[in-house]
Amino acid sequence: MTSTIVMINLFGAVALLLFGLAQVKEGVSRAFGVKLRTGLATGTRSGLRSFLSGLTATIALQSSTATALMTASFVERELIKPRMAQIVLLGANVGTAVTAWIVATGIEWLSPLVILVGIVFYRSGSTARQGGGTALIGIGLMLLSLHLLSSATEPMRQSPALAAFIGLLDNAWPVALAFSACIAFISSSSLAAVVLILSLASTGILSAGLIIVLVLGANLGGAIPPVVASLSGSPSAKRVTIGNLIVRAVGCAVAMPLAGYGADILEMLPLSPTKLPVDAHLGFNILLAVLAWPFSRLLSRWMLRLVPEELQADNAPKYLDQGELSTPVVALASATRETLGVGDLIERMLIRVSNAFETNALSRLKDIASLEKRVDYLQQEVKIYLSKLGREGLNEENGRQSIVIIDYAINLEHIGDIIEKGLAPQVAKKASLGLKFSEDGHEELKRLFDLTIDNLRIAQTIFVTRDFALARQMMDVKVEVRRMEKQSSKRHLERLRDGRADSLQTSSLHLDILRDLKRINAHIVSVAHPIMQESGLLIESRMKDAE
Repeated sequence: MTSTIVMINLFGAVALLLFGLAQVKEGVSRAFGVKLRTGLATGTRSGLRSFLSGLTATIALQSSTATALMTASFVERELIKPRMAQIVLLGANVGTAVTAWIVATGIEWLSPLVILVGIVFYRSGSTARQGGGTALIGIGLMLLSLHLLSSATEPMRQSPALAAFIGLLDNAWPVALAFSACIAFISSSSLAAVVLILSLASTGILSAGLIIVLVLGANLGGAIPPVVASLSGSPSAKRVTIGNLIVRAVGCAVAMPLAGYGADILEMLPLSPTKLPVDAHLGFNILLAVLAWPFSRLLSRWMLRLVPEELQADNAPKYLDQGELSTPVVALASATRETLGVGDLIERMLIRVSNAFETNALSRLKDIASLEKRVDYLQQEVKIYLSKLGREGLNEENGRQSIVIIDYAINLEHIGDIIEKGLAPQVAKKASLGLKFSEDGHEELKRLFDLTIDNLRIAQTIFVTRDFALARQMMDVKVEVRRMEKQSSKRHLERLRDGRADSLQTSSLHLDILRDLKRINAHIVSVAHPIMQESGLLIESRMKDAE
């Protein structure tokens, strides 16, 4: 009976830890999700920035798996180069090790205070504060779980069965590594596995060498969930997660035979024996990052051969299942997913045009026409699908949602037209004729390009979450874009009056690009209109009534 109670307490503490991790991830995503995604997507122009982006995102989200999947999705949309993605994940690995080290600093006593502050924030009206409160509650629960884990493992000190099991693992390190990897895989968290190892190590029943091997297993198992999650994704996404798994597997294969020597070195250092698991976890990931970093380019090239591109049979919709039309809620969810895919195509088009504008690389524009055809086809399929759904008879709420999806899909199609028929030819003209904007004019247009891409990402989030705060923020963005467009036009005309040769050569291009980016933002902002209308904050006309 006693052993049953011990196991219940142990598994309950682990479950609380996993729940706390999930709360932190959810809270941070709600409070800083858009900024975090944008920062991760844009902060990868150099190896060091990529590493720091991965480290920061993982510490914020408390999950290297979440960072890996986010990075893989960015590579799929060509926001991050494959080589930089591998460096991002090296930073993510160090980030989760830093998190484990911080958690093990003995601050469990703060858990009631952290939970209390989290609840106060959660009860506030702001979406950002509620997200921050959820994250604080999750951190408090994680700290509380450490105290419960310590209490649950206390009776194990005198357990003959556990001592015999540990003895078997100590004599079979490959089995110990596989056992720890399974725990990390099942829990989808290397952090949870390391914290469990930390609790067992505090009982004094684990040798230093076995601790290192178990930590290696936790690292290996933590790299498997992103691979499983990306199996249904594109080849570019799979290359990122599989490459990270290969790096960790090679690191574990090299480190395991040296675990005994590593234990001797760690014991010689002025480190606390009770914190050996987190010290070994951090040391392994830092060393792995240092050694694997120079090979990131070679690894990304090798992954191209290992995971080749798949032949696309057609561009048929992925989620519009005709069999779901009898269940409106499911069908609307599928149409939403398909429309999000259209938004991703638009984002890819915008990024390619922006890159071509920046680098004068005409090769970045060669796929714009084919991408636009896909956008046209998919948005048409979404409209046909939802028209069939309407024949089945929808209630008022589902009918409104159907209209929102169609309106967003139509606006995305309009954006695609503007990019193909306006922006792309203008940027192609700039590149082919070797035209150069003035330094100020180039910076103004580049800033508006970046803002437009960020606005599209926020619109994608609003389309799914219908978040009122984000919708209101989006309405303010429309005013900001109009202000930027007017100021840029004014400054451009001032440069023309000053007789600037570079401005004279690019005058029509500058104004045309400004106009098209403004039009694109107007279509993007429209995603917020239904939410503001429901709140009674949107009027039909901006004109003032005559007195």
